[in-house]
Amino acid sequence: MCTNFTPTQRAPWVKEKLAVDLPAGYPEESYPGFASPIVVKSHQTGRVACGLARFGLIPAWAKDDKISRHTYNARSETAAEKPSYRSAWRQRQYGLVLVDNFYEPSYASGKAVRWKIALASGDPFGIACLWDRWTDPASGELVVSCSMLTVNADEHPVMKQFHKPGDEKRTPVVIAPELHDDWLSADVAQASELMSWQHMPELVACPAPRT
Repeated sequence: MCTNFTPTQRAPWVKEKLAVDLPAGYPEESYPGFASPIVVKSHQTGRVACGLARFGLIPAWAKDDKISRHTYNARSETAAEKPSYRSAWRQRQYGLVLVDNFYEPSYASGKAVRWKIALASGDPFGIACLWDRWTDPASGELVVSCSMLTVNADEHPVMKQFHKPGDEKRTPVVIAPELHDDWLSADVAQASELMSWQHMPELVACPAPRT
């Protein structure tokens, strides 16, 4: 499951591919609880916007934000039914987390080694996400948060090598640029059809241990 990624800072690519400007004020690497840029589309007006969302979805009904420690990845197969995600899924709150790469552990050596996964093209990319709004009852702050959507990757040529031996292999769903609007505009049936890795751009991976 993806817990760590590099939010893109490459504003020209974002402007070209999505016609939005990147916001300011997010870290070079992101973990659960960190702010990251996401792109969303209004189903009422068609307006596309880019803003910051906390990594780890907090459903509107949550009493506090502790649930976000467990909701940074959502299984696409069950998102429509799980209490944390079903409202966002059914209300078509689909977004794109804009990244340069993400990280996964490889156990090929017998120990967990961090690897970096990126596009073969070297371009930034958008990962499919669900997003929601939550109002902190203590402060009144409105918090936008998100969860990356994942699919089975047992047969993916790159992603099948990660995670512990014996564990199911999973990958975040990378949405190719030509499918960005299809995803952001999707109804629930169309969104379900996009929940696979077969349409994803080619990925490459290499070791990236922390120094």
